[in-house]
Amino acid sequence: MIKSMTGFGHSQVSKEGYKVSLEIKSVNHRFLDPHIRIPRRYTLLEDRIREELKKFVNRGRLEVNINIEKIDESLRDIKLDKDLAIAYYYYLKELAEKLNISQEIRVIDIFRLPEVFSLEEKEENWENLWAVLNEAITVAMEGLLLMRINEGQNLAHDIMKRNQFILSLVEKLESRSPIIAEENMERLRKRISELVSQQIIDENRILQEAAIFADKSSITEEIVRLKSHTGYLSDLLKSDDPIGRKADFLVQEMFREINTIASKANDLEMSQMAVEVKAELEKIREQMQNIE
Repeated sequence: MIKSMTGFGHSQVSKEGYKVSLEIKSVNHRFLDPHIRIPRRYTLLEDRIREELKKFVNRGRLEVNINIEKIDESLRDIKLDKDLAIAYYYYLKELAEKLNISQEIRVIDIFRLPEVFSLEEKEENWENLWAVLNEAITVAMEGLLLMRINEGQNLAHDIMKRNQFILSLVEKLESRSPIIAEENMERLRKRISELVSQQIIDENRILQEAAIFADKSSITEEIVRLKSHTGYLSDLLKSDDPIGRKADFLVQEMFREINTIASKANDLEMSQMAVEVKAELEKIREQMQNIE
């Protein structure tokens, strides 16, 4: 199934004491090029994330934004420095006596003093976190793939129509070719007559002129190859495998053949058809840039 390289997917998974929010955007690229943004303390998971992404896509630039929150208070611990709190208490009482002010000291007052209380994160359970993150990746990538598949089918449908149109033009070129060959032979006869009338009869020269005209008039090989290429492109568009690179190379070969035909065709109508073929190939090449 043909896939585009443009897509978007997102997910949010909450379990095991974590909430993982994830967004993935993809655009076209020659290779698979993931860019991952994740909180610094979790960067050691990047390699596992990359390996997981490879299971879903083969090409494209992926912008992956990941946010991880701890939502289970059991994953956090409050630490109390009792000695420091007691020291604060006695110093405050002593200060109050010296200043002759109220000695009323509440617990909340001591709580607000520096370093009496601190919030500590318990050690991460990496496998639990990975299970949640992996599920979030799967959900987001499935959404992204659905979008890539839908757009890919639209691209394939458009390319298929253009490919069929190119084939129809190639068949017209093929039917026109014998007429042009006959016109070239007529020009050859006139040229020979001119040589004879000038009494410049050189058999080798006549044979050379005949070979040149024959070579110029024959586009049979190019027509055969173009037909073959259009057939192969049609087969590729029905394939379930990634076809982007193969199809790009194939379109280059089709350009090569039609350019050769255009250079050989000493005919306005054939030249116009060659221009139409090249215009369609250019549109196909633009579409191919976004196919995986």
